[in-house]
Amino acid sequence: MKKTLLSLFAVAAMSATALAADVKPALVYGTGGKFDKSFNEAAFAGAEQFKKETGIEYRDFEPTNDTQGEQAIRNFASRGYNPVVAVSFAWTSAMEKVAAEYPDTKFVIVDSVVDLPNVRSVLYKEEEGSYLVGLLAGMASKTGKVGFVGGMDIPLIRKFGCGYVQGVKAAKSDAQVFQNMTGTTGAAWNDPVRGGELTKNQIDQGADVIYAAAGATGLGVLQTAADNKKLSIGVDSNQNHLHPGSVLTSMVKRVDLAVYNAYKDAKEDKFTAGIQTLGVKEDGVAAAIDDNNRSLITPEMQTAVDKAKADIIAGTIKVHDYMTDNSCPN
Repeated sequence: MKKTLLSLFAVAAMSATALAADVKPALVYGTGGKFDKSFNEAAFAGAEQFKKETGIEYRDFEPTNDTQGEQAIRNFASRGYNPVVAVSFAWTSAMEKVAAEYPDTKFVIVDSVVDLPNVRSVLYKEEEGSYLVGLLAGMASKTGKVGFVGGMDIPLIRKFGCGYVQGVKAAKSDAQVFQNMTGTTGAAWNDPVRGGELTKNQIDQGADVIYAAAGATGLGVLQTAADNKKLSIGVDSNQNHLHPGSVLTSMVKRVDLAVYNAYKDAKEDKFTAGIQTLGVKEDGVAAAIDDNNRSLITPEMQTAVDKAKADIIAGTIKVHDYMTDNSCPN
């Protein structure tokens, strides 16, 4: 009997090891660097959480230009990594090609849709989170003028800006919102100097709260706002801690969930393809409030953002989605 039990334990241990070995996660970041304190770093945090909980290692790659994504995705797939997560709309065509070549590999793309049976596409309702931080910006502004600095000029970033405008106007209907984009190529995600210049220009026009949706470029936005004693709003990761008392809030976009859930689902043999959309209701986007910015958030602001969240979930507030209609109330 004792030998039989030992044999069963041995078989169970071998099975568990075999199951863990089947999960060989890989992660391809967007351009802008792994430690951008923003979008890519949120993806990294999700992979790290999975590793910490399971002990399963993952491999990652930081593309430095728009051509390296396909090479990285194919390289991981050819070496048996599974699932392979790519966190950028920029890798859409690359994902379409490689996922078709490796039908037995599970893939995930963030911020785009690839319609293949082995691909999970994860989208976010950035307009909803941007509405919440816009509401706080409008309430916090003393001048009635606020700013928005985007990264690459694409519909996705216009979506952030559009939700922000709607939130600002909900707080102050006559508010002015200055909007600038950093550039038209992938380099726009990693140009903090230019981000700072655009921020200073908006401050010179009277803006006293500036929202950055620009990856590592946003670090220049936050720094310049702090240097000029103005408020800023971070994005993707919680950036409140970067300049405590100067960052009003951060529009947290839970890219970490997309990565963590992909690896966890694959490990538990629960992986599904298709489209997942994460908004306020799913805790996919939020306005971050913590010890670093709590002194900036009045009770009235907290009440307003809580009500707005409830109203968005209930459908009472419908935030305009620029991706479905390329217009924006301004």
